[in-house]
Amino acid sequence: MELFSYLERHDYEQVVFCHDGAAGLKAIIAIHDTTLGPALGGCRMWTYASEEEALVDALRLARGMTYKAAAAGLNLGGGKTVIIGNPKTDKSEALFRALGRYIQSLGGRYITAEDVGTNVHDMDLIHLETEYVTGVSQAYGSSGNPSPMTALGVFRGLQATAKVVYGSDDVAGRTVAIQGLGSVGWALAELLHRHGAKLVVTDIHPDVLRRAEAEFGAQVVAPAEIFSVACDIFSPCALGAVLNDETIPRLRCEAIAGSANNQLAEDRHGDMLHERGILYAPDYVINAGGLINVADELEGYQPERARQKVERIYDILLNLYDLAEREGIPSHRAADRMAEARIAQMRQVRSTFIRGERDALSRKGDARG
Repeated sequence: MELFSYLERHDYEQVVFCHDGAAGLKAIIAIHDTTLGPALGGCRMWTYASEEEALVDALRLARGMTYKAAAAGLNLGGGKTVIIGNPKTDKSEALFRALGRYIQSLGGRYITAEDVGTNVHDMDLIHLETEYVTGVSQAYGSSGNPSPMTALGVFRGLQATAKVVYGSDDVAGRTVAIQGLGSVGWALAELLHRHGAKLVVTDIHPDVLRRAEAEFGAQVVAPAEIFSVACDIFSPCALGAVLNDETIPRLRCEAIAGSANNQLAEDRHGDMLHERGILYAPDYVINAGGLINVADELEGYQPERARQKVERIYDILLNLYDLAEREGIPSHRAADRMAEARIAQMRQVRSTFIRGERDALSRKGDARG
């Protein structure tokens, strides 16, 4: 991988390689853009096949966080940490405290939070070394697990999507196919069931599927079958790149609204969905609830205020769909346009400020001369 060419092409600011042999730490912190504010993004721990795969994941996820924060209206930039290791066997206090020291050394340019493979306890260990961490335990006055707020945001975004497709945001009687019943997927299933939706679900854990069948009356299908299920809305809530050349032709839905990151294997797959008349809720917009929730901690966490901010995902998506309709473009491109416009506007504001500051300093110098 030609690292600097990649960084230049996508306008990254910084990549930090973190190594501590005694702690067993091998991690990468990627900071994409801090135009709107400090980079906020979770800490992922995963058994990557190679170090290059870990690097690509960190870079891709960091860039996604920039767009997610911008689209959500947050004064934050995008970053991400990935730890190379098995989250079931390689965790230790030393590992997370060593990472905390690296984060502290960045002086607030990057703020971390939990992600795939990490949890609140891990964030507490990082917090022993740095203040630049959110999603710590409620003993620290934090919001705790962000999954319920992520699920709330996805639910409200799903309702907005249903309103555009079906003329009503009432999901009662609608069939939603959920791929993945992890923390967010399960919480989303609970909300949908409570509002009268019919559920078709899949997961790699049989015990979770049995529980969903018992508690929600959900129809259970094998993981490979979920793409072919006849449903109103397909909700990807597992890992990314699930919307691709192989799966899109199999879809039998009119809309897609789920919590997974990077659902499109490539941008062109968003175009494919648009051509097929399937309305796609851009993942980094609809799943921003967790980010919005932990970002509220930076102001002194207030649960009701955070909830109200997450609820706005409904209106953000309606505005996005309206833009896509007016411009005649797919929804994923409308989302990028919204995020990029906000970043560009603020970059110009900061540029103007810096120019003015330099002019003032120059005038002072001329006066002294």
